[in-house]
Amino acid sequence: MRPATPTASPATAVASPRKRGWLPLAVIASAHLMAVLDTTIMFVALPSVQHGLGMTVTTRQWVVTAYTLALAGLLLLGGRLADRLGARRTLLIGVAGFALASAAGGASVDGTMLIAARAVQGAFAAMLVSSTKSLLITVYADEEERARVIGIFTGTLTAGVALGLILGGVLTTELSWRWCLYVNVVLSLAVIIGALRVLPALPGRREVKIDIASVLLASIGMAALVYGLGEAAAFGWGSGRIAGSLIAAVVLLGGFVARQVGQPNRLLPLRVVLDRNRGWAMTALIVNALSTFGMMLILTYQLQSVMHYSALRTGLALIPFAVAAGAGSALLAPLLMVRVPPRWLVTASIVIEAAGLVPLIWLTPGSRYLPLILTATIIEGLGTGVAGPAALSTALRAVLPSDTGAAGAGTSAAGQLGASLGAALLNTIAAAATASYLAAHATASSAAGTVHGFTVAMAWGVAILLAAAVPIAVFVNAKAPARRR
Repeated sequence: MRPATPTASPATAVASPRKRGWLPLAVIASAHLMAVLDTTIMFVALPSVQHGLGMTVTTRQWVVTAYTLALAGLLLLGGRLADRLGARRTLLIGVAGFALASAAGGASVDGTMLIAARAVQGAFAAMLVSSTKSLLITVYADEEERARVIGIFTGTLTAGVALGLILGGVLTTELSWRWCLYVNVVLSLAVIIGALRVLPALPGRREVKIDIASVLLASIGMAALVYGLGEAAAFGWGSGRIAGSLIAAVVLLGGFVARQVGQPNRLLPLRVVLDRNRGWAMTALIVNALSTFGMMLILTYQLQSVMHYSALRTGLALIPFAVAAGAGSALLAPLLMVRVPPRWLVTASIVIEAAGLVPLIWLTPGSRYLPLILTATIIEGLGTGVAGPAALSTALRAVLPSDTGAAGAGTSAAGQLGASLGAALLNTIAAAATASYLAAHATASSAAGTVHGFTVAMAWGVAILLAAAVPIAVFVNAKAPARRR
């Protein structure tokens, strides 16, 4: 990545929040909250969905992955659409489509229909998420103010993690897992009304063109990558299906990068990601999401399948993670971001996340919630809470006005790609380790094999986080935003 070059802040930024009030932030965060909520709300419902629709161990994770993958694969398109059509317009389209897809998912009669509906949800979520980041950049232009707003914004999304866990548990236990999807219809209506009333109708840029070939290369390439990683446990790493999928991913994503170099109507201008601070901040967002979603998936099954918690009790058991992450993002991050250079703040936060996964390496079928799991969720939550806004603020600094949608989409794509990889890769590692353990220990119980797989996956999570922390510490060189005196 080449050295950072200073670029202008958006010249077309709208009035400051002192003049507009904080209602735009409330609506922007609420819209993005739906996309986050719809991931976590399905985590605690996943065992019920698997049982109700007769899904297998290897296909169950696609209820989460189909959503996050479609979201990640189409975020770049959503960002360019926001630049071309105007962010408020694309936000409204995204929210409306999200509501319709949620209704279809709740009415699913089998796993295939549910996974398809989740993919459509993800596609419309890509449009609304890209729009929220573009609106955030333009409405709040001052760097110190944006640092504070991003902390609040990220804290709100973390609160959505907690809300999703509780709401998913309550709805699944008291009604049905289907209501975890139906609830989005009501939330969408509230967001649409709020957006029409308080969000600025930013003009689109008709000169921005949409390169459909780049959309297909990026979307299919990421799908092939996550499919190959997610299904390796079922078919084996040496199978032609998995090898072909991973080779196709490399070719398609390589073609996407090459096309961005030679294509004037770039989907993701390379200047957005080749800035050393923005590029490595996006890497931090990837591993941050990988760690969080990998841990959530493993703990959901540890608590429900091994420790026999109900869906509601599982949601409540994971609340300390969300509370710690919310405190980190809304309270600690805004204070630290204007005092500590991003290099050290982001690196330290990722190391703390790794420390949060370490206790889970010692899970056993007889593990109790206290102190092992509680300790892990709190440490992981604090690391996640600080790393997210610190990396996001670094990635969104000094963005050209014409690139606000692409930069916002790029950061969101990084997070969603990490979420998809976290669910697919760590689930595959866990399943493969379980199969190997049971094959080598013929008298071992299935619970022992399952938990062994979980511990191996968490060990890999620690290794990935630490490996990412080193280049981030070396290459990020942005300064902390200057504080007002």
